[in-house]
Formats: sequence, C-alpha cells, structure tokens
Amino acid sequence: MLELLRDVGVALEQPISDRGGRVVKRLGDGLMAVFIDPGDALAALFDARERMAELELDGYRPRLRAGIHVGRPRKLGGDYLGVDVNVAARLVERAKADEIVVSDGVLEGLDTDALRVRRRRLRAKGTPKDLAAYAVEPSG
Repeated sequence: MLELLRDVGVALEQPISDRGGRVVKRLGDGLMAVFIDPGDALAALFDARERMAELELDGYRPRLRAGIHVGRPRKLGGDYLGVDVNVAARLVERAKADEIVVSDGVLEGLDTDALRVRRRRLRAKGTPKDLAAYAVEPSG
C-alpha cells in the first residue's frame, strides 16, 4: 500500500510543480496545493488524473477527486486557513470519483469553450449560500 501512496503522490505532485503550483500539505492520500492561476491548477489536475489512471496495485485503481476555488486565504507559516480553504475542501467532498469540481469564481476565469461544464449542487456548512459549483471536463 505504501508503494501505491508513493505512486499517487508522484502522479499528483509532478503536474502541480510543472504548472507552477506548490504543495502546501499532504493529507493522507490527498494533498492541498496553491496556484496563482486557476487554469494552471485545472491543467495540472487533468494531467494528474491521466497519470493516476495508469496506476494499479493488486487490482485496485486509485481515483482522483478534486476541487478548485479562488480566494484570499490567510497564510500562517507554510499553511493556509480561512473560508476559502473550507470552500475548496467542500468542493472536494462533493466531487465524485475522477471528477473535478470548481467554484463559480474559478469558472469565470477559465476558457469554457474548451470544457464540458455541468452544474453541481453545493449546500455545505461553512460555504457562502450563493456559491455555485461545476464539474468540468475537457471538451475534446
């Protein structure tokens, strides 16, 4: 199992660093990363999902669930805190296997002509009532 966790880490972290992101912390089999541009974050996740699709250990294939949100979290040391971090975590919780869910603020900054976009329900404690969420996929 440690081998699989290591392979998942590589599949996730390489695309993040390739696109200018930075891993803030590892959370068991997941992680939190920051990017300057949400388009770079989405491209990294599409790449990571493809890399993870190639992984398997004893018949088990890990599946990516991810969320992207934009905002101004509070930085404390090397960590980030605040409502925007909570919103991102809630987006991840709402994502299905192999799904990437973005907030409306992220969607506004993306080239939606290159994406298939589906609205997702998001009613979660600690998130703004007017927050909209969308599952996104490459259109091609």
